[in-house]
Amino acid sequence: MGVASGVLDGVRVLDFTTTMAGPMCTRLLADLGAEVIKVESPDGDHLRVRPPLREGPNGPHSTYFGQLNRGKRSIVLDLKNPVGRDLAVRLAGLADVVVENFRPGVMRRLGLDYPALSEANAGLVYCAISGYGQTGPSAQRPAYAPAIHADSGFDLTHLGYQDGADRPAATGLFIADVFGAVYAFGAIQAALLHRHRTGRGQAIDLSLLETMLALQVFEVQHAQFPGRRRRPLYRPLRTTDGFVMAAPVNQRNYQRLVEALGHPEWGDDPRFTTPAEREHHWDELMSLVEAWTSARTAADCERTLLAAGVACARYREVPEVLADPQLAHREALATARDGAGPFLMPNPPFRLSAAPVAGSDWVPGLGEHGPDVLTELLDASPDRVRRWHAAGAFGHRNRSDAC
Repeated sequence: MGVASGVLDGVRVLDFTTTMAGPMCTRLLADLGAEVIKVESPDGDHLRVRPPLREGPNGPHSTYFGQLNRGKRSIVLDLKNPVGRDLAVRLAGLADVVVENFRPGVMRRLGLDYPALSEANAGLVYCAISGYGQTGPSAQRPAYAPAIHADSGFDLTHLGYQDGADRPAATGLFIADVFGAVYAFGAIQAALLHRHRTGRGQAIDLSLLETMLALQVFEVQHAQFPGRRRRPLYRPLRTTDGFVMAAPVNQRNYQRLVEALGHPEWGDDPRFTTPAEREHHWDELMSLVEAWTSARTAADCERTLLAAGVACARYREVPEVLADPQLAHREALATARDGAGPFLMPNPPFRLSAAPVAGSDWVPGLGEHGPDVLTELLDASPDRVRRWHAAGAFGHRNRSDAC
């Protein structure tokens, strides 16, 4: 019996993206079997030099970059050079999907936007990822995830002024990029299905601001129809050696919680008998629960509440999570390889019953596949590649390997 094919086998993606949202989207496409050709500037995606770094025979390699770019092919093209730009146009004519995350207008000025490329490739699916969308009064604003988080209302609503601080809490998680990548990944699948049915490609305009707004399901409705009472917040509960999170979300969970804590009388307390009353007295309830958890270890709290059917989890550091037997059971971590050796990275969090969801384990070096891509797709001879190099198509004319 042969090895199952990826569901996107035969789909070619030309990837003009850098940093996180775009590369994560295209890596998911590569994981499902698509051929992803990463077009890099002569200096490469700047994440190539961001830590964590490991030394290899040819210099440092970033596992940060590697996690986002496993399974792709890399070619260097100087898009400011007419020959390099022409090669990009020719490659796009042979692609099923183009993904880019430049500021709106950059690809149009380069002659690489959807209207230009779709003239010669009517079936092209073109995905543009940006902070605020391709048009509108904010379209040209510089946009990185931390700024989008602040601008979307997410930071003040969900982080706010914690523990008496005089400013909103700091964060280092790039939520807009991660969820923007996932939304783009889904939109591309929808557009490919539409092309399969109609033969026509289309442009996808994805906004990170709208991505963050879409995550705030309750908050969007509460902003329009504010309630008289503040929404209860799930808070960490102190234990003797850390914290746990307990989430008695419905009446049945609550009854199980009070029984597990040895306080069945709380089930008859008028402050807590109905969901509405519990919401109104939520902080009082959580203080009572914390009096119980604070006398026990986090592991003991977790065991007791889970045995009772109450959702509960210890607060863990990432190294402990990586060693979780559940992840091993699901083969959630893959071994990737770059010029400095192997390292672990997450596979996609979904599984398909009839197809793999993890592609090649190799992280491409800068321009590593340039000659092969040009030979295979454009039928270029070595002499032709040398002439393109001499014309500056790959930038840095003194680097004969930069393609």
